[in-house]
Amino acid sequence: MIWKARTPDAVKCAVRALKKEIFGFSFDYPLYTVPEASAKASLHYHLYSDALSWEALRLDPNGIPRTWYRVTGAVYWPSYIAWYGLVQLGHYLRHGDEANLGAFLKQVSWLEENAVLRSDGAVVWPMNFDYPNGAVLLKAPWISAYTQGLVISALVRAWRLMKRPQLQELLKKSAKVFELDVKDSGVRVALDGHTLYTEIPGGPLPGILDGFMTSLIGLYDLYVETEDPVVGRLFEEGIAGLKYALPRWDYGSKWSWYGCRAYLSPPAYHNLNCLLLEVLARLSGEPRLAEYAQRWSPKQLSALDRTEIYLGFVLTKNANRLRHRTWRQKANKTSANSRTLVPASVLQAGVGPE
Repeated sequence: MIWKARTPDAVKCAVRALKKEIFGFSFDYPLYTVPEASAKASLHYHLYSDALSWEALRLDPNGIPRTWYRVTGAVYWPSYIAWYGLVQLGHYLRHGDEANLGAFLKQVSWLEENAVLRSDGAVVWPMNFDYPNGAVLLKAPWISAYTQGLVISALVRAWRLMKRPQLQELLKKSAKVFELDVKDSGVRVALDGHTLYTEIPGGPLPGILDGFMTSLIGLYDLYVETEDPVVGRLFEEGIAGLKYALPRWDYGSKWSWYGCRAYLSPPAYHNLNCLLLEVLARLSGEPRLAEYAQRWSPKQLSALDRTEIYLGFVLTKNANRLRHRTWRQKANKTSANSRTLVPASVLQAGVGPE
């Protein structure tokens, strides 16, 4: 099935996005940290919200969210599925509604069924659709550190809840892509000799901050659960790389850049960056991360600062649109599977690729 954006649809989407950015800009975002999530047996995730809008969500008949973007149509995005599941689990832990628990378990089942065991021994959750991002066109199937981190965090909690051996087998092989460079089909990149994990393989460095930090949280969760020293080393290398690269994302010691200074972060992403820094500062014990979280807090902004950030975001975001002519971007919706990929169900039988 081929899906392409029609020009009238693209114009409508552009107008809707502009209205939201200009008139819906808010420095507040309904997302909170959950300190108890760092405990070894905790089912909580490190972030929680009970007031997200889920604008891009399109639930399929089985209760699995498909994510809708103009350049992809409605597609299954494993990171979105994992995040939706984690929020549902958070609802269940706070309100005790079995429907929320059932929704979480549905997402876990989907992630199990759609995991892929590669010929190099890595388990991944690929995006089986093409996706243009700035000057980069990601061709199906592609992987992402952001997706890998969120899925790991979801499956760690599913393992704690159900103790299913299949989940443990998936988790054991889920960190390998963090050891592999992007050119070797991994998510690891080097910046001046420091290690980063990228959300957009092939994109400009340092990449997207929240995706990198989310992957580090996934590695932390996996290390706490498995105590695997290799996973612990990957987490520590990533934290060192984050500390080094943070100035690349800093705007005037008051806000964050999205991507490689593509534009000032939208307020939702910026608030997420601040919260993720708070979480990682607590998990790693690194005061530098806490300093940036405090420095970037919207609560620290004066009225003049807020005006500067608002105008800067609108200008840089639309300059980025013009630079990449995003209204002309089209992508094919595919269900491609690489010949080197083997369904992860082979793990259950103890059989791997030759």
